[in-house]
Amino acid sequence: MELTRLIVKGGVISPGELREIVNMALEQGLDAISFGSRQDIIFPKGFTPIEKEKTGKNYFVYPNEKSGNNIVSSYVSTDIFRNTPWLTGNKFLYILEQFKEQPKLKVNITDPKQQLVPLFTGHINFIASDHEDYWFLYIRLPKWDKMEMYPVLIYSWNTAEVYYAIEKILEEEPDSVEMIFQLISDALDTNNRTIDKPLNIPFYPFPYYEGMNKLGIDQYWLGLYWRNNLYDLDFLKEMCDLCFDCKIGKICITPWKSFIVKGIPKERKLDWEKFLGKKGINVRHSLLELNWHLPVAMEWALNLKTFLVRTLDQFDISTYGLTFGISEYNRDGHYFTSIVVEKNELPKDLESIKIRDTYNVLYAKNFDPNTKEYIVHTQDVDKLELPTILIELSRKYFEELGNLVLEVSTTATKKEKKEQDIHQCPECLTLYNSEYGDIVQGIQKGVLFKDLPDDYCCSLCGSPKINFIALTGEKMDTL
Repeated sequence: MELTRLIVKGGVISPGELREIVNMALEQGLDAISFGSRQDIIFPKGFTPIEKEKTGKNYFVYPNEKSGNNIVSSYVSTDIFRNTPWLTGNKFLYILEQFKEQPKLKVNITDPKQQLVPLFTGHINFIASDHEDYWFLYIRLPKWDKMEMYPVLIYSWNTAEVYYAIEKILEEEPDSVEMIFQLISDALDTNNRTIDKPLNIPFYPFPYYEGMNKLGIDQYWLGLYWRNNLYDLDFLKEMCDLCFDCKIGKICITPWKSFIVKGIPKERKLDWEKFLGKKGINVRHSLLELNWHLPVAMEWALNLKTFLVRTLDQFDISTYGLTFGISEYNRDGHYFTSIVVEKNELPKDLESIKIRDTYNVLYAKNFDPNTKEYIVHTQDVDKLELPTILIELSRKYFEELGNLVLEVSTTATKKEKKEQDIHQCPECLTLYNSEYGDIVQGIQKGVLFKDLPDDYCCSLCGSPKINFIALTGEKMDTL
């Protein structure tokens, strides 16, 4: 399939940039563009290269070229869905601006409190912590078979330089996060912070992201979705003009082949509704139709989705909060939806024979894609069996639905409760937890506080060991 991708950094694009892209496509006789799962723009048919490498802030990746990587961000979710309090839209934009060169690896910069943008689909995954301006870093390089956690929190203004330092050491073929940490520590002087507690990711049902919705007191946000992922260029051009008129500076692409416009003034809401009405735009699709991830320009996948949605609708099945993916057989298993329908490969010795396709159905542990753990539910089933299987899984989801919290760490799941060895610096409140050690100062995991050298001091403020306070009982419960 000959497709041209346009990389959009962090999924954030201005109306002016989008209008230029629309004009380029119109000049070449195209009538629609599509969106990709990494918040990029895709030209679904013949597109003549305009300028090698990049145009302005955007990078083109042409057919038969090695696929360009990009930065996915959850900027799109700020102000409209749950969020980490310190992580504002402006903070995202400042961090994205630090990435001057097009990444060679897939980078994710996300808020763990939101559900719209997947957290772990990059090679390099920065995930906001509860500490203001500090991020967890989870790494899974292309040849690695598992994801590993970087041993310290990364400061917001060091994210880009840490990323580019990782790029530089790729030639050394690092095989562990410890090796990467050592090489970066030797190369950079960064403002790291000790990890005092693991990353906790609350589980919430997937949000509804379409239609006109209230934003604060005097603004609205609009989510738009086309079921065929072919966005009409004339519509987009007029929409950009309306954004200019309303002084809207950003348009956000989601990983679900849709986009969101934030900051529509209350007094202009009627103008937008008239515009959508005149264009015949449906902004309230059935919940059954949303939340599907399909490969771009794959007609078989769109046809399968249509069949499944119609059948589920016929039986009046609720899928609220679930996400679905349709994919060709994926040996790596890198998915980001609750349920995956996987099309099996046709055996080479049977390619000349016309036989029916078969499918596997998988679901994420707890139906939460952030677990990165998929369970095979059924294998080698016919297309006609899939609706019944999805109905069964939907019922299983609602039976198990609860306020689950995913704790992501590099340690094994605790089989029994054990007494914790945690001490706190009274000056800056930094914690020393023997479970994690203090990698900044070369203290390995498992070293008890009493066994630390006498000259040990706080990694953040330098307060001496003797000043630290042991946390036990009720004090521990407040952490």
